[in-house]
Amino acid sequence: MQTTLRLAKGFPIVAITGPRQSGKTTLARAAFPDLPYLSLEDPDSREFALADPRGFLARFSEGVVLDEVQRCPALFSYLQGIVDEKPVMGRFVLTGSQQFGMLSSITQSLAGRVGLVQLLPFSLEELRDAGSLPETLDDLLWRGGYPPIHDRALDPGDWLANYVATYLERDVRQLLAVKDLGLFQRFVKLCAARTGQILNLSALGADCGIAHVTAREWLGVLEASYLVTLLRPYHRNYGKRLIKSPKLYFLDTGLAAYLLGIRDPTSLGIHAQRGALFETLVVSELIKARLNAGRTADIHFWRDSTGHEVDLLFEDDAGKLQAVEVKSGATFAGDWVDAIRRWQRLAGEETSTPWIVYGGEESYERQGIRTVSWRDLASL
Repeated sequence: MQTTLRLAKGFPIVAITGPRQSGKTTLARAAFPDLPYLSLEDPDSREFALADPRGFLARFSEGVVLDEVQRCPALFSYLQGIVDEKPVMGRFVLTGSQQFGMLSSITQSLAGRVGLVQLLPFSLEELRDAGSLPETLDDLLWRGGYPPIHDRALDPGDWLANYVATYLERDVRQLLAVKDLGLFQRFVKLCAARTGQILNLSALGADCGIAHVTAREWLGVLEASYLVTLLRPYHRNYGKRLIKSPKLYFLDTGLAAYLLGIRDPTSLGIHAQRGALFETLVVSELIKARLNAGRTADIHFWRDSTGHEVDLLFEDDAGKLQAVEVKSGATFAGDWVDAIRRWQRLAGEETSTPWIVYGGEESYERQGIRTVSWRDLASL
């Protein structure tokens, strides 16, 4: 909320976007309780806004929270004129869960006038502060971070089944002319099976029975809907030939686990994808931390053509490179440091103290490396 309120002091419009059911409406109403609230999912309100945008906005001269604003893109041009004429900071708050419609309209009509907040499902820090952090790592990976799973007495499988069905039936039909929704659902499950892996679009398309171009388009929709993200390789080669393909990650482990057919935390504990799901958790937590602070994600990985790799790289506040290795094991192993040591020799003085995030319970410094328990991810 602090980032949202900070942006409201410097921009006349604040836009909150993210996946469906990530808490955008709750955040908007909690941060701006004095502004009237209106959802454009309501047919009558949407019809008024579409038929007479100027008259619709004239009712809210002092500001308003407009939910699902991408349902009425004509409003954006009128908002531009209103805030240019009377640039009161934090006057309008817009929320939307469909990135294509909302962000493209902001780029075209409201550039420089909007402070953007990207809200993903609950982070570990938020779960911990609310007293809702699961007791075990496997339970956390299985549940994920979507608020309804933690706010209500719901089995994650029951809620996620309806979430996937709603997403496919509603959002996909709006964005793509998908004739066979079953085929698209198979594509989403194949993506879940590849979380934490180097992306090979041709192989992904072939396994799904679709063309490379179609696979790229469908993956773009998953990205636009904040279900997956692509980590790009770090550009410095340090004298090594680098791979150029990105890595694919889901942004919620609970959703990925559901799509993998994992129906309870006990099964997850022995599942072949447990390591990939743990890496997915760490990546999503780092992205959430940066987005929640109002920063760009800007996280990379490094891998050369011989397979030497550092799981995650990003610049810290001092401009140095922060290397992160991710290990799902609960007990520290001596060879965990090998990849980071190799990379340190290449990068030299550009590096900060490396981190190893692992599935154990204790955090400590060892051999000049900060070893961090999954429970302490929020401290990073």
